[in-house]
Amino acid sequence: MKLRCLMVMGLAVLPVLAMAKDDPEIDAFNRRVAALQNNPQTADLARYERLQAQQAIAALAEAKRRDREEMRFLADRRVEIAELSARTALARRELEQVDSSRSDLLIEASRREAARARQEAERLRVQSQIQAEESERLRQSAEQEALARQDAELALTSVAGKQTAKLNAAQQKAVQLAREEAELMAGAKLPASRFESRGEIFTLGGDAYAGGKAALSPAAAGQAKALAEYLQIGKKGRVNIIGYAADTGGAKKRAETLRDALVAGGVAANRIQVSGGKGSAKSKSAEVVILP
Repeated sequence: MKLRCLMVMGLAVLPVLAMAKDDPEIDAFNRRVAALQNNPQTADLARYERLQAQQAIAALAEAKRRDREEMRFLADRRVEIAELSARTALARRELEQVDSSRSDLLIEASRREAARARQEAERLRVQSQIQAEESERLRQSAEQEALARQDAELALTSVAGKQTAKLNAAQQKAVQLAREEAELMAGAKLPASRFESRGEIFTLGGDAYAGGKAALSPAAAGQAKALAEYLQIGKKGRVNIIGYAADTGGAKKRAETLRDALVAGGVAANRIQVSGGKGSAKSKSAEVVILP
């Protein structure tokens, strides 16, 4: 599977390399992708995203003049997503290495402590006349060892915290880029959204359904198109759609209408569940919850 993926990536980049000699913009994109491939730390990371970037560069090279600006923007976003994905995966790998090093340090400290205890037991057996003095020395040694372990824990916690912060920042940037790409592809803005414990939640306003019925208004139809694009970027998980109306029957019809719009936009139907929520629909008429 890996070999076939690499062959596809190689075939995709050949025509682009040929065109890059006459186009500095395409050459710059190719060099950014090649930097990920040639870097030993990222060569095996973000392969799918690199392939998408190469395909976008190829599309830019073949684009007509009227489409070139849009294709350039898309290629730039694809290359940036590949770079961010590689950095995110690298940060995750470094965090795992930090965790592994922490475990090794704790194991080694435990081994040293166990060996020291065995030596002290043997020494106390043959030198019972100085037991009181040795007990005091062991107490001081144990305190120093505890302080050393605390210092090691603090250092490891600090490193892990920094790596986690980098990972979170990279993930937030990737989400923002995915939203921008979805809005660009759909030609419409996404609905307002927020993050909660149940997942990422998009809210359609009270005017999203024409005439207060179950049919989407033109503006809401555009939002649904942008949502469909967003749900297909990065292979996001399952989706719950909750409709709101004065009665549960009407609320569920609204949810089903929105589901049909997402399916028409390319989202797999088996990823979506719908339900109706009874209540006022002045501030919101539907919610789309992307499960974590």
